[in-house]
Amino acid sequence: MEFKQKHLLGIEPLSPSEITCILDLADKYVQLNRQANKHSNRLVSLTQINMFFENSTRTQASFEIAGKRLGADVMNMAMQASSIKKGETLIDTALTLNAMHPDLLVVRHPHSGAVDLLAQKVNCAVLNAGDGKHEHPTQALLDALTIRRSKGHIKGLNIAICGDIAHSRVARSNILLLRKMGNNIRLIGPPTLVPQGFSQYGCEIYDDMRAGLKDVDVVMMLRLQRERMDGGFIPSEREYYHRYGLNTEKLAYAKEDAIVMHPGPMNRGVEIDGTIADDINRSVIQEQVEMGVAVRMAAMDLLAQNLQKSRLQNPDSTNKKGVLV
Repeated sequence: MEFKQKHLLGIEPLSPSEITCILDLADKYVQLNRQANKHSNRLVSLTQINMFFENSTRTQASFEIAGKRLGADVMNMAMQASSIKKGETLIDTALTLNAMHPDLLVVRHPHSGAVDLLAQKVNCAVLNAGDGKHEHPTQALLDALTIRRSKGHIKGLNIAICGDIAHSRVARSNILLLRKMGNNIRLIGPPTLVPQGFSQYGCEIYDDMRAGLKDVDVVMMLRLQRERMDGGFIPSEREYYHRYGLNTEKLAYAKEDAIVMHPGPMNRGVEIDGTIADDINRSVIQEQVEMGVAVRMAAMDLLAQNLQKSRLQNPDSTNKKGVLV
């Protein structure tokens, strides 16, 4: 299968075959990461810059580990101490970095569309590590890999995505990916957090947790995105947990072999009961973390291959400043 993308900015541009291409390669990297020698030379001599304008633990760490295991020179920019704080624009920062000739740029930004704008200004492959409420493509890909490895396939499943859909870029990317791969998606949450507009994506919408979880194969819980809320979306965390928090009683409505997922960080006792999160027979939350490294290795490998092909075919594709012309 051929992966043709220059950047990984979202799930929307990807075809089902390209998604499968990433997942298949990621499967191979899962095996590599479980060996004593976890290193490859796929990105040797290439430079990877991580620019995180928002705090991150799992995503930033896994991108850094992924790059180092592939042999890249990895630089983590401390954006809180960068020239952005002195008034420099995102585009000027991008052009400055571009003059250093990086090969892979990993960006997380609080504003939707910022990563796409940056990708138009640099002469390297850009990976979206989450932009505003827009998308988080590698999270959706690692979730898909987790589901496929757990269920043996990723087609024709009933998947419930529960909680703060309105503010979640994880939800948007997962909806796009899982629908492309032929699954049935249910969105569960209070009307304030699950706008009816999501029905245009072909999703069923429920405000009753038990009805929504009936006979599903996968239960994907989401974090309440307090930092993106402006106003009273829920009466209280206690009331939210009572109605929409996942516990043993609510999970019993799903299939007996249903798996439980959460992108993290978790708010135990708000979105999910701790006993469910730690249940090794149902929870695949730690597996999601493991799959994140493998998926990001696969994505960077494929993008680097395309970048190197492009440079060989178009050696004069940049101007004197190294910017695309």
